[in-house]
Amino acid sequence: MIIFSTTDLHQKLQQYSVKQLVICGMMSHMCVDSTTRCANELGYQPILIHDACTNRDLEFNDEIIPAKKVHYSFMSALVGFANVINCHEFIQKKID
Repeated sequence: MIIFSTTDLHQKLQQYSVKQLVICGMMSHMCVDSTTRCANELGYQPILIHDACTNRDLEFNDEIIPAKKVHYSFMSALVGFANVINCHEFIQKKID
């Protein structure tokens, strides 16, 4: 959400009539998650490129949660907020 609340990005996107956002990046459990959810709430049609995102191991209650499990958990949760696809699917859609 920070990307929308602390910048003028939303206003710029509206100014150019952007309807769809392509999202990828580092920290699936933080920036990617919050940006995807906020984009959806603001009415955009987010496309989340899941294999162009990554995460790091996290620790909770003295247990290490591997990065891959964290990443997959967040990607599966974001299916309701975005079209979650891989790079190949995205490229194919843009070519067709």
